[in-house]
Amino acid sequence: MRNAIMAAVALTAGFSTAAIAEQHGMTVGVSWSNFQEERWKTDEAAIKSALEAAGAEYVSADAQSSSSKQLSDVESLIAQGVDALIILAQDTQAIGPAVDAAFNEGIPVIAYDRLIEDDRAFYLTFDNVEVGRMQARAVLEAAPEGNYVMIKGSPTDPNADFLRGGQQEVLQEAIDSGKITIVGEAYTDGWLPANAQRNMEQILTAEDNAVDAVVASNDGTAGGAVAALTAQGMDGIPVSGQDADHAALNRVAQGTQTVSVWKDSRELGREAGEIAIELAGGTEMGAIEGAEEWTSPGGTTLTAKFLDPVPVTRENLDVVVDAGWIDQETLCQGVSGDVAACAN
Repeated sequence: MRNAIMAAVALTAGFSTAAIAEQHGMTVGVSWSNFQEERWKTDEAAIKSALEAAGAEYVSADAQSSSSKQLSDVESLIAQGVDALIILAQDTQAIGPAVDAAFNEGIPVIAYDRLIEDDRAFYLTFDNVEVGRMQARAVLEAAPEGNYVMIKGSPTDPNADFLRGGQQEVLQEAIDSGKITIVGEAYTDGWLPANAQRNMEQILTAEDNAVDAVVASNDGTAGGAVAALTAQGMDGIPVSGQDADHAALNRVAQGTQTVSVWKDSRELGREAGEIAIELAGGTEMGAIEGAEEWTSPGGTTLTAKFLDPVPVTRENLDVVVDAGWIDQETLCQGVSGDVAACAN
């Protein structure tokens, strides 16, 4: 009923979504899975900025990597009277009851950067299969032959398998020809760097350090892998990642990480805030600019919007500097040789 009234007001008065948000005192709630990764603070700032520009209020909760806490967090946000929910799901299966509760109250939901298998939720993310392809392409170019290790993401996050699928697409021909062999593969519980390091250490022990490349699925897992490699004097072999964390970009500049696929979370956060206002104002999901129908691996047809990622290597470090993502001093800290040429 609330959405219908707002939509009618917009149609009859020709108001913008910002005007609707301000007039009706909209509040958007965000349920974060955690804040352990550097990028979520950047996402949050972008969401806040978009909501502030629309005259809407931001409220949030941090599930601290607990799927049960996230359920109670969403219940609390609903009780606060939010007009839309943005959910970064800790466990995309366990989040179902919270999504049901939101829709029972007529509150639209955005599945933020992680798939929720529910056709009532708007799915907003980057093209994660392409991210996986970009990771594998960069590592394969650097190490066209040899023993590969696949350090995957969290088993409760569908993105882990989207990434792995894209990686496999690129590597399959080299695997079939015998040029590369995958000698180890492991999920990383919670995407935690410490778990990735432990997995990498175990694989190195099992393979007597006979490893030539690591396809790690994000910068946190890449950092764990690099720590394990460094302990064995193997830092410098090709390693992938994603998110363009500052520490990872510095590793790229130093040569201990090959690529970090940059997903500009400032753009993703801005889109989330703006779409939340539109949906709360009664806009249909299919009418969101750039939205498309997309069928998930589980067979659910969703309305989704995919943003484009950018692979960052030593050859194009200037891209993140020029975009104001990182300053040159932070990027090039500890880089040997001509520091002035770093990212120029």
